[in-house]
Amino acid sequence: MLPIDPDADIGRRAWIDCPRCRDHERCDDCRSGRNCGTHWRYLLANSGSVLHVQCPACTHLWDHETYFGRSGDAA
Repeated sequence: MLPIDPDADIGRRAWIDCPRCRDHERCDDCRSGRNCGTHWRYLLANSGSVLHVQCPACTHLWDHETYFGRSGDAA
């Protein structure tokens, strides 16, 4: 298991699903689309529409493409 990134800040969070632990699947708040107080991810950085995040539960690191602000086909 990786350690939490030293630059992780609880004040910079993202509410996206973790592809590894999938802890959001058993949460009523997450399934309804609300911002859950438990299943947030550290927002480490972003590069345009790509978020660099880490799950505090399983410490998985990944990039998440939001397509926010991009023009054209998102496929």
